[in-house]
Amino acid sequence: MTLLDARGLAKTYPGERRIRALDDVSLSIAAGETLGLIGPSGCGKSTLARVLARLATPDAGSVRLDGLDWLALSGAGLRHARRRLQMVFQDPAAAFHPRATAGGAVADALRIHRLVPRRDRPEAAAALLRQVGLSPDLARRPVATLSGGQRQRVAIARAIAPRPRLLVLDEAVSALDASVRARVLDLLVRLQAELGLAYLFIGHDLAVVRAVSHRIAVMDAGQIIETGPAEALLSDPGSPLLRRLIAAVPALHRKDPPV
Repeated sequence: MTLLDARGLAKTYPGERRIRALDDVSLSIAAGETLGLIGPSGCGKSTLARVLARLATPDAGSVRLDGLDWLALSGAGLRHARRRLQMVFQDPAAAFHPRATAGGAVADALRIHRLVPRRDRPEAAAALLRQVGLSPDLARRPVATLSGGQRQRVAIARAIAPRPRLLVLDEAVSALDASVRARVLDLLVRLQAELGLAYLFIGHDLAVVRAVSHRIAVMDAGQIIETGPAEALLSDPGSPLLRRLIAAVPALHRKDPPV
């Protein structure tokens, strides 16, 4: 079942050099699926993420999310629907208020979406921290004092707190070292199986994107130039860009695709 369907998205940034960040972009994501999005820096990946998360407004195009006309929503309707799509950013240090605690950051998501009564929020936040592999003892710790991997786990706990259908992960593991990155990827795969989440997984590391994606879309100069099942696409790339990306990863380890 199609969860997200975006058609003809366009976005131009004005200025001395008008930048067409999105140029007739269309993509779909099924319920429970991971669509990996790969492409060079500046190709429009983050702009697409921000448009889908309603953090930027496209100049043209349509998005349907879980049956809703996503771009037409506003006011209370948008606030209520926002829980369906949540976003995890690249820099966990910049994703939180400087004085936020781990438990408070997660509890705020429960408060904003009015999911849990105030008296029950500390316990619910602790349960979410446990779900992402963190000790509830960290709940009172300022997020700024945690390690990068711990901060990103708090960000994931905050993102799943509203019980979304889709997570947009914008370079969500690229700032982590290799061993921590592997553990966070394992967490994302486990949460997908447990919660039935769909992911738009945006990255620049083809090996990482391949490891978690059912399908991969290749983006260049504001356009989706190639899309297909991960293994088939990487075995028979159709675009020069994807061939260059594959060639840049000589030890692209074989791994069974996600199920």
